[in-house]
Amino acid sequence: MTKEYTALGLMSGTSGDGVDASIIQSDGQNKYKVILDKYFKYDQNIYKNIHELKENINISKDLKKFSKQITELEKKITLFHAKVVGDLPHENIDFLGFHGQTIFHNADEKISKQLGDGRLLSQLTKKNVVYNFRKNDLINGGQGAPLTPIFHKLLVNKNKIDLPVTILNIGGIANITSVQKENKIFSSDIGPGNCLIDRWVRLNSKKRYDKDGQFAKAGKINKIILDQSLENFYGNDISKKKSYDTKDFDLSFVRGLSLEDGAATLTEFTAEIFSQKKMDKKTYVCGGGRKNLFLMDRIKKKINSEIILVDDLEIDGDFIESQAFAYIAIRSYLKLPISFPETTGVKKISTGGIFLKTK
Repeated sequence: MTKEYTALGLMSGTSGDGVDASIIQSDGQNKYKVILDKYFKYDQNIYKNIHELKENINISKDLKKFSKQITELEKKITLFHAKVVGDLPHENIDFLGFHGQTIFHNADEKISKQLGDGRLLSQLTKKNVVYNFRKNDLINGGQGAPLTPIFHKLLVNKNKIDLPVTILNIGGIANITSVQKENKIFSSDIGPGNCLIDRWVRLNSKKRYDKDGQFAKAGKINKIILDQSLENFYGNDISKKKSYDTKDFDLSFVRGLSLEDGAATLTEFTAEIFSQKKMDKKTYVCGGGRKNLFLMDRIKKKINSEIILVDDLEIDGDFIESQAFAYIAIRSYLKLPISFPETTGVKKISTGGIFLKTK
């Protein structure tokens, strides 16, 4: 009988609005049980600092240029995560799976920068910490993303979902995992998820995102701008990438449109990119983007697949990634693989993550 561990996964997505926290029990292989899921919203100061920093970091050289701000913000984010751990029932937790806050990702340069000081978090919480999950994959020729497919596969098997099936995760960046018969998995990032819509709304209103897709629904899609932007996207090497950073996508093509028309055009742009990716007969959707009703409506009209919310399986679609990083932390400790040639493009199956044992 394999030993089971209790892990707390801490995930802060590209929206930079807070931390999803999930406690699970798992053997790191075929079993998992969710104990608790909870969301912790960043205070306005951290939220503002994250997005100001992300606006300033466009190329890898900017990481050095803004190193002072990065160091200051990393400490604030780590202290916030320590408070999250303290606010949860953490006595029996074996590991913290600490993803951190992504501020820059460029697989070609083998750089994926997540803000989060694993050593400080371990000292503050007196817990074993697993962090920096993407580095080993990048070193070994992978894209450093997506890392959640191994958990998607477990989720599919545990819920006895008929194969083949696609899991579509719509976060700031969207990615898909296809679980085929014989349990083979294939995955990649597929394009912008919420990132363009969120950024447009932040820049043009006092809101953080387009709640329920209300701005987009009230707007009119600018077909001329949309067609030109899609032509530019597919005529560019960016469309062929396997992993993305939010900075791979530019808002400039909707500049000059109203808040509503810009949101509508960006939502259609996002849905159209999804529609160009092959999905299985059934697609289960998770991530914050599934709550954008207008985006979901456009996806359903464009994609030749039955679109189902993962919530229909009585799984909270907000916490798939935080559960995944709890699971991946356990796998990392057990030196089990977390990335594969078919998921990240890594040369051979690889484990990853840095393990820090509490003193």
